[in-house]
Amino acid sequence: MPHSPAKILYVDDDPALGRLVQKVLGRRGREIEHVTDADAGFARLAQGDIDVLVLDHYLGDRTGLVMLETVAASVDAPPIVYVTGSTEAALAVAALKAGAADYVLKTVGEDFLELLSNAIEQAIETSRLHKARDQAEREMRLAKERAELALAEVNHRVANSLALVAALVRLQMSAVSDPAAKDALAETQGRITAIAGIHKRLYTTDDVRFVDIDAYLGNLASDIQASMSLDGAVADIKLSAEPLRMPTDKAVSVGVIVNELVTNAAKYAYRDRQAGEIRVRASQPTPGRVEIVVEDDGVGWNGEGQIQGTGIGSRVIAATASGLGATLAYDSVAIGTRARLELQL
Repeated sequence: MPHSPAKILYVDDDPALGRLVQKVLGRRGREIEHVTDADAGFARLAQGDIDVLVLDHYLGDRTGLVMLETVAASVDAPPIVYVTGSTEAALAVAALKAGAADYVLKTVGEDFLELLSNAIEQAIETSRLHKARDQAEREMRLAKERAELALAEVNHRVANSLALVAALVRLQMSAVSDPAAKDALAETQGRITAIAGIHKRLYTTDDVRFVDIDAYLGNLASDIQASMSLDGAVADIKLSAEPLRMPTDKAVSVGVIVNELVTNAAKYAYRDRQAGEIRVRASQPTPGRVEIVVEDDGVGWNGEGQIQGTGIGSRVIAATASGLGATLAYDSVAIGTRARLELQL
């Protein structure tokens, strides 16, 4: 189907010039509608489907600048070509500042019509390019929104699936009587919960590239506390974390390490007492570097010597820290244990 000719609204109080413009530009495939005052111009614009507004400077008792400013400020305004017989440069500057797409000097002869035709063609092409750009940007925004919704749904489903697996592991714990097997299943459940927590954070955030590590560690500490309470263990987990954003892949590894350190402290630090405190601190001592400390006031361990339990947790910590490019050290303290994890953001 052939394209309909572009519609040009020409506002000029000179009827003779208006007819000439209609005749000459009409031969070039343009549909020219001519009105002689601003009120008629506003009325025609309100009807829509105008591709270019050609506006003369002198319109009886007012100037075209008033109409120009009003039209240019409206939504979906057509491109405006401003026309005048004045040679004052200040007028051209004022028209362009007010929103005109182009400026044509009205002269006697065919030069004016040629310049006007070229200005209209340029305005149509520029408008087409702007509309194509705006359409592309809209499509990109929609595609981004769809991708974000899909990703949020994926994270939601992964989090739910991991929560279900953790629940099945806990159900299996209740079906076994061997204490070692119960401990192994409890540790497995904790690791699953730590990873699930990341996905919970991801489907509620606007930027899946990063995780607010302070909020994540807070939820992780609560989950560990609740799990220990169900198993009859008593420990008071205290979190002190600066607001920190961490890349998602690093946050997963940090969550696994913190889960292991806190769980180990809960199981072994206070084995001779009813209860104790476990402190988790996250800070950024220097720009781009994160420090996470897990400490207790229990029996103490410096990272050397006989490992309590199966040793799987220690191997998980070492392997995860290595993959993270982080360093894990045990500080020398008078009482208890202090594990210090340092990594680059």
